[in-house]
Formats: sequence, C-alpha cells, structure tokens
Amino acid sequence: MEATELGFVRQAEAHASATAIVADDREFTYADLLDASARIAAGLLAGRADLAGERVCFLVAPGFEYVAVLWGIFRAGGAAVPLCVSHPAPELSHVLDDAKPQQLVADTAFEPRLRDLAAARGLTVSAPATLLAHARGELPVLAPERHALLIYTSGTTGRPKAAITTHGIFEAQLRSIVSAWELGPSDRILHVLPLHHLHGVLNALSAPLYAGARVEMLSQFDSQAVLTRCVTQPQLSVFMGVPTMYAKLAQAAAALTDPEQRLLRERLGAFRLLISGSAALPVTLLTRFEAISGHVLLERYGMTELGMALGNPLHGERRAGTVGVPFPGVEARIVDEHGSAQPEGEAGELQIRGPNVFAGYFGRPDATAAAFTTDGFFRTGDVAVCERGYYRLLGRASVDIIKTGGFKVSALEIEETLREHPAIAEVAVVGLPDAEWGERVAAAVVLGAGNALSLEQLREFGKERIAPYKVPSRLFCLASLPRNVMGKVEKPALITQLRSLSEPA
Repeated sequence: MEATELGFVRQAEAHASATAIVADDREFTYADLLDASARIAAGLLAGRADLAGERVCFLVAPGFEYVAVLWGIFRAGGAAVPLCVSHPAPELSHVLDDAKPQQLVADTAFEPRLRDLAAARGLTVSAPATLLAHARGELPVLAPERHALLIYTSGTTGRPKAAITTHGIFEAQLRSIVSAWELGPSDRILHVLPLHHLHGVLNALSAPLYAGARVEMLSQFDSQAVLTRCVTQPQLSVFMGVPTMYAKLAQAAAALTDPEQRLLRERLGAFRLLISGSAALPVTLLTRFEAISGHVLLERYGMTELGMALGNPLHGERRAGTVGVPFPGVEARIVDEHGSAQPEGEAGELQIRGPNVFAGYFGRPDATAAAFTTDGFFRTGDVAVCERGYYRLLGRASVDIIKTGGFKVSALEIEETLREHPAIAEVAVVGLPDAEWGERVAAAVVLGAGNALSLEQLREFGKERIAPYKVPSRLFCLASLPRNVMGKVEKPALITQLRSLSEPA
C-alpha cells in the first residue's frame, strides 16, 4: 500500500482555525494541535528520521496535552500505547512488560507513578513540556500498514492483550463512525471517558476530531459536573457514555427540583445524539433515561479489536435490547459451534469481518491465529441472535452463557428481568460449578437502601417472568460488584468471590 499523509492531519489542516479541544477552561485550535504534535514528534525522534514502529507508552491526563502526545507519537512513526491513569503499579507493570516500549511519556502529575517502573527497565520518562520545547522538523511519511495504536483489552475474560490498530485500520474506523453518526464541524462533544480504552480514544475523541468537531474534555466523569455542563453549555450536541454513567446521571437528575428537571430535559433534548456502549444497556435504564432526556439512547456494539461493528441507526428505529445493524463496510454473521451459519432467530457466535478489524495481538501470534476464521472473520466470543435484521447480544460465551441441567441460558436475559425487582439496585448473574447441575445460576445483587431480599422471594419473582430453569438458585447480597474502569462487571473476579463465599472455610 502506498504511503501517504495521515488522514487526521489532512482533516486538521482543513479546519486549522476552528476550535478542536476545550480543556481546563482553555480553547485550542486544530492549528495548535498540529503545531504541538509536530514538536512532540520532533522530541521523540531526537534527530532520527522515523521511530519505525517503536512503542511509546504514555500516561497523560485528559486534555490538550494528551491529544498532542497521541498525535505526536503517530506523526513520529511510533505506536502509541495509552496507559490508564487509575491503574496501580502491577497493572502498569504488565503493560510495560508486554508492550516493551522504547520510550515513556508522562505529565507532571503522573511521572512519579512511572519513575520506579521505568528505572527498573532502563528507561527514562519524558515530560510533554520537554518534548514541546523542540523545534518542528521533517516528519516521516507513513504507510497504512504501519502500527498506530496498541490498546489493551479490558481483561474481563483473561489477562489483557494489546490489540494492534494500523493507520489504515484506524482511518477506516474513523470514516465508518463519522458516516454512521454523521459527525461534522458543527458538533460539540462532551468527553468524559477513560482515554486508555478504545471508546474514549476512538469514538469520543478521534472520530469527532477527524470530522472537524469540537471536543470538550473533563478530567474525569462526575455526574453533577456533567449535568451542570449540559445545562450551562447549550451548544453541546453529542454525548457518549457507558451504562454505569447513564445510571449515575439518572440518579443525580432524580435529586433535582421539578424546575431543574424541566430545564435539564430541555437542554438534553437539544442534543443531537446520546450514545451508550462498552457494556449491555439495560432496557429499564434506556426507558428511564428517555423520560429524563427525551432521547432514546443509541446503543452500539464494538470491541478493542473492532472499533465499532454494530449500532442502532441514527435515523430509524432504535430497538431496545439490541445493538442494531452492521456499520458501513462491516460484515456480520452468526455461526454455530461448527462454523455453519445460523438462521434468523437462532443463537450462535457473532463474527465480524471488514476494514475496521484489528491487525492482531502484539507479540501473540497463536492468539491472533485463533481469533480469526479461515475466511477472515474475527471470532468475537459473544453469543448473539439476529432478529428481523437487528442483532441482540446474549453474552460472552465464556461467562454469560450458563449451562445448567442441560439448558443454555443467557445471564444478560436473567439480569434484565431481575433489574425489575424493586429491592435490587444492581445485579450480575453468573454460573457457579455444581456436581449435579453442571452450573447453578447465581445472582449477585446490590440492594437499594433499606431493602432486604431472600432467595425465596427472588425465586418467586423470577418464576413469574422467566422459565424455571433460568431462575437463580443461589443469591448473594453484596456491598458492590467488581467493575473495571469502563463500568463493566468483571465476572471472572465475581465468580472467584462468590465461590469463596459459598465454600466452607
């Protein structure tokens, strides 16, 4: 493939005078981003012509410097590896050992977090301010197959792996998102997502910038701060979040006075688009948030390995409980355990093929080979069903499909039902090993304040709504559910926790 100027650079040059980033009460234009990223690239190159795919790990707070560092790594010919600002040393250590970076970048706030880890590996940590002090110089022209991003999987079903996104794949993902959601220069996005995860890096940051939009970045998600910004900044048009965020926003909205709620509904109603992803969106939450905002949240489906693959339509019916239809240029299919296509309405593994699919797992050729079929479809590991053209997820094959007494049941379906119980604030359903049943359906719940719930009461409630074999036979009332930074329940950790509670000391 022929080398060319990076697509996001061309797009930024076309919108040079427009505001790109708003952070810390300051505005930065696309021209500012181009200048800063070129200087950072020069600092990373340190006189060389090309980083030639070197991995550069960086730990930088959300804001202008984060974007400048990300673009600077790209433009210098490196592969950017964003680190999570909330990860403790062992998590950071895993990424450093796995990615084997040649350079580290961290801002003043996070440099102490990396100092000892860097020294142990013979590396130094560069500050963005130091890199910005370099003069702009000639930058390499990069082929589409060059590595751009290494994003680590969530690790909800195993040790996190680095998914490789090339520049060609990254641009295909950007084009697909911009097309599907009709992002453009008039859009104003409120960004509150973690920036070590593809949802934050690709959907809410890079795609809007590719479209010439303006991204207003908060340092972290705070429900009250988000509601305040929505009310006081009427020009905002797009918001992207995870279900946990929408649940917290709904809770915060419920505490407002009636006039405040009416104003909030008016302001949210003026948004063009509210999107939910990274975890299954409970139908009850979708309905609740529609009452608050006047919007039917657009639920979509993606993975670290895919970018975005499926989504409810921007225009047209958004079906509750589904993740919609394939994105532009994406092929989707559902197959049985033998790889044969499943007919409409029959469950099987969801597989995806298209220019959006990642290049492989860094340093893991066996895992990469196992992830693809012989005809180039990526095995998502998610069980789904296609109904009238819309895809509905039943859960991860490894943790969300429970085999009990000869039946296969979806944990997500059971969770959706149990959320209707008035005593339950949060719920996660898993299978626990059992000699007689293979697995027993177990419900871990967080109860609402002042509520109590017995297994008998839960089973009575469940039997009125779902098949008897789907009703939990084990109940655990917990103070909280283990979640990752994206709000997704970490079911392997939950299973370990529940097994320790159910086994005699």
